[in-house]
Amino acid sequence: MRDQPPLPELEPEDDADRPGRLRPVPPGALAGWTVVGLAVGWFVHPLSERWRGAAPNVSWLPSVALLFVGVFLLLTARSTARAMRGVGERPPGHQMVNRFVLARACALVGAFFAGGYAGYALSWVGDEAGLATDRLLRSAAAAVAAVLMTVGAVLLERACRTRSDDPTS
Repeated sequence: MRDQPPLPELEPEDDADRPGRLRPVPPGALAGWTVVGLAVGWFVHPLSERWRGAAPNVSWLPSVALLFVGVFLLLTARSTARAMRGVGERPPGHQMVNRFVLARACALVGAFFAGGYAGYALSWVGDEAGLATDRLLRSAAAAVAAVLMTVGAVLLERACRTRSDDPTS
């Protein structure tokens, strides 16, 4: 092994393809998790009625919790973007990575929840059950809050990006 010459260094074709670089979540991944969530949410209604005899009731708590996380992410994205433009103190690198990873996770989870709650809401359209309207409205509100969470996460993820010629990156 020592007799062999060292492997040649591979030069990346694109700056974003360099090792150690984090990329934003691709839109296809967000769309894919939304579709998976939509299918899961759609099938929760009939399967739970078949197995348990009643469909789950959605309270306002998920909507409020997702709304809180979404607003938090939007405010964090705003302050991070301002700091990256030079307004205020720029966060250290490890905090930027933490924010990026948080944003990435929240974007994927938010997309899944948005699809799940939207699917559950759509499963109640045209249903004559007594609580169908309540379940539809609460699920739709949770879906909208999950979309807000996803948007806030994507904006935070974008705010954490640095230029390739930035010496502090």
